[in-house]
Amino acid sequence: MNSDDDTLKKHSVVIAGHQTSITLENIFWEKLKEIAKADKKSLKALITEIDAARTTNLSSAIRVYILKRISP
Repeated sequence: MNSDDDTLKKHSVVIAGHQTSITLENIFWEKLKEIAKADKKSLKALITEIDAARTTNLSSAIRVYILKRISP
């Protein structure tokens, strides 16, 4: 684990025509990028999919999505 893995980082993205900010720890941003690359999708496309299926706030939904993807 890197020393900055738990540092929060904010990104702005456009989802469904509106701009929103997502704040995640660096380790989650890195895993999200890895998943998008593995799925041959843009980061925006992956976030849009997660957003469409979520029932909680977007940052939490992304964390849960990542954990489900990386857990055996």
